[in-house]
Amino acid sequence: MATLKPTQRHSVLGLIKEIFNWYPSNYPAAERKLLFKLDLSILIFACLCFFVKFLDQTNISNAYVSGLKEDFGLYGNELNYFNVCYYVAYVVFQIPGMLLMSRPRLSRWLLPTLEVLWGLCTFAQSRVTNVHQLYACRFLVGMLEAPVFAGTHFILGSWYSGPELFKRAGTWFICNPLGSMISGYLQAAAYTNLSGVGGMEGWRWLFIIDGIFTLPIALIGFIVFPGVPDSPKPFYFTDGDIALAKERLERAKIRKPGKLDLSVLKRTLRRWHIWVFVFCYICMIIASYPSSYMNLWLKAEGYSVVQINQLPTVIYAINIVASWLGTTLAAIYPSWIIYSIATASMVFSSICMIIWNIPKPLKFVAWYLFGMAGCESPILYSTVNTIVKGDSEERALILGAMMTFGYSFYIWTPLVVFPTAGPNGAPRWRIGWPVALTFYVLLWVGFIIAVLMHRRE
Repeated sequence: MATLKPTQRHSVLGLIKEIFNWYPSNYPAAERKLLFKLDLSILIFACLCFFVKFLDQTNISNAYVSGLKEDFGLYGNELNYFNVCYYVAYVVFQIPGMLLMSRPRLSRWLLPTLEVLWGLCTFAQSRVTNVHQLYACRFLVGMLEAPVFAGTHFILGSWYSGPELFKRAGTWFICNPLGSMISGYLQAAAYTNLSGVGGMEGWRWLFIIDGIFTLPIALIGFIVFPGVPDSPKPFYFTDGDIALAKERLERAKIRKPGKLDLSVLKRTLRRWHIWVFVFCYICMIIASYPSSYMNLWLKAEGYSVVQINQLPTVIYAINIVASWLGTTLAAIYPSWIIYSIATASMVFSSICMIIWNIPKPLKFVAWYLFGMAGCESPILYSTVNTIVKGDSEERALILGAMMTFGYSFYIWTPLVVFPTAGPNGAPRWRIGWPVALTFYVLLWVGFIIAVLMHRRE
């Protein structure tokens, strides 16, 4: 089990081989072939789906600093309100979406259908004429995107286990920062090349471009996404593939979906898993909020619109490497070691932001080091999939509850701790940065507790 294994000794060459060893030679040929099919179907669609989710989720921030603020006269906390609308819907529809995802007949079609609908809402944002219409669009996008993150983790944990799961979860998660990074470049390009085209501002074109990305990927999902092993069989799987997949689940002691009733809630609440993992994710959500708003600091420093959109992409590039490499290393070495290294980077950057009056090059380093947090979420969710693999319904409920309660703090915490305007507002956040530091430490403590409690069991 990836969270409990003893430290392994590898030469540098051996470590590199292990990092890229996705199809172990000791696996039978049929199993390696099955893994390859799963990667081509689940992983490719999940990566594309996650990429456009974060493209569509984060474009509001890029649009805000690229003309939306001035066009609509937004000089208060409207950016926070956009996020509140999104995350209220995200929270409310999280657990229902996850429970639907656990149903075999629905899980194959749910994500592609939702992606078509939120793609249409993304197009609609390009035509809004006032801020209230934009609030409504953000609510709808949040509602439709709700099951994507935890739902994909659930699907990955329904087909893969152990090191396979960690490596693929880390690879999939890089599409989070990749979507955010590409959004910055797209907005810079739209602002430079499309402002005024068709009588529309550059920020409106960003929503159109994002919608153009979204719809074709949704259509691909209808063809290739397999759902869970008990879902209707897609055309590229043979009966032997499905039988082998179910045999793999039995070997890994991953229980297939069972009856969905009140007993699921009762047994979940009696166990420690949901309490510790929900606590960890609440800490992660609160701590990570300010690190994604480097663009507000750049705007306050007087950088150009193009620079404001492009310079923060370095954070996402580091996030990509940390997500893939950190999560892969957590499949090779004890995950608490990797978590501790990432936490140390977050603590250093947070302390720099608390001090604030530091040389500008050091402040750039501090902003960019926040990218090291990229491995924390996929390691945490892969740990949940590993520890709770024996109860499919409990696993779905925990994953949904982590998102629900985590992002319920995202709704109100920014208004209180990370306001856009005011004496404690962005990007200085005199109260916010100490709070972020505190919750980064608490996240680390919660993760260590989870590892120790599972080891005791």
